[in-house]
Amino acid sequence: MESNKLVYNSFVKFAISMAVTNGMTQKKAKETVSDKIEKHPFKKHVDKIIEKTKLSKKSINTLSHECISLCEDFGPDRDYITLVLILEEVFEKDIADDKMNDEVLKELRYFRTEVTRINDLIAAPPSFNMLLEGRSLIEWTTMIGIYPFIPKHKASKNKPVLLMPPYLGNDLSTTFVRKYLKSVGFKTYKWELGVNMINSKYLPKLVERLDQIFEKHQEKVSLVGWSGGGIFAKIIANRYPDKVEQLITIGSPVWGVSNMETPLLRVLEFLRGKTLKERNKKFLKELEEIPNVPITCIYTKTDGLVPWKHCREASTLRKDIKNIEVFGSHCGMGANATVLLTVANALNSNIEGKEPKGVLTKIESLFFPRFWKQKGMSKFTDLFVKA
Repeated sequence: MESNKLVYNSFVKFAISMAVTNGMTQKKAKETVSDKIEKHPFKKHVDKIIEKTKLSKKSINTLSHECISLCEDFGPDRDYITLVLILEEVFEKDIADDKMNDEVLKELRYFRTEVTRINDLIAAPPSFNMLLEGRSLIEWTTMIGIYPFIPKHKASKNKPVLLMPPYLGNDLSTTFVRKYLKSVGFKTYKWELGVNMINSKYLPKLVERLDQIFEKHQEKVSLVGWSGGGIFAKIIANRYPDKVEQLITIGSPVWGVSNMETPLLRVLEFLRGKTLKERNKKFLKELEEIPNVPITCIYTKTDGLVPWKHCREASTLRKDIKNIEVFGSHCGMGANATVLLTVANALNSNIEGKEPKGVLTKIESLFFPRFWKQKGMSKFTDLFVKA
């Protein structure tokens, strides 16, 4: 969604009307909604919308339907959860004190239900993307020759990083990522649990592994998970934010897994003999929560196994949540130069609190989709004109 103006124009009217209906003055309602978007990456823009918004004469039911219709028109998007969480925070105290207006409470529940319904409509990857997964063989074999030429931004901090492999993968799957992170100054650790079958029984052992690394370094540990490995990384980050420096996922379905449409899921259910919903409801519920640590989600729109929208977290919730698109296949992400660069740069920027700069970094941007989405020829001249 990326703070779509139409959605927020409609949502702000709805939120303010809800607050007024629940007993606030219009001024207090605006202040409360503004306060609840304090960490929003586009707070200044949304505050302008709040300032210009006048109390609507429409019912909150009508305003709710208008906002939901817009979301439905734009299609499924994880960022809609930000709207739900803002509303819930606006009424958090009233809900706790059981002072909610019945009509407002009903609309709040309806809004969450409808956002969930819209986000359940994400389609499986197209057949063409599945066929493109064959290029992963090329990605893995050519990485041997490409690797020596990948730029290295030295960190030299010996910061600990625990890496978790994809479904049906093991520590060999993360070889290139670990090797690259070591070369730029990080201390990397394998997960050492054999083949990843996405089973909740791994969690106690992973927590023990996290504790060992944490005690050894006496500092927080960064978690990097590829595909199914990112599922475990996110749950651990949710449970132990006091021991996790940051979370980086690579092509990982980080939300909506219980209703996810993917050929990979069918293979998983065939091997395990149960559907995801039947296996572990607690596990899946935890996956929906958003860890209170910096998050970077790496995804590719040509993913042939996991719907790419499931691989993006709600970047409008906080400034320290980022989604970065790369070119490539799902199975080849462990041998993708842009993935290696993104993981290392994200680890560095989240630890140091600043993005890498310089001509080399600008040249690297040529290999990311976001560069080619820019309009005009200025995107090329800016590579060299601006330092």
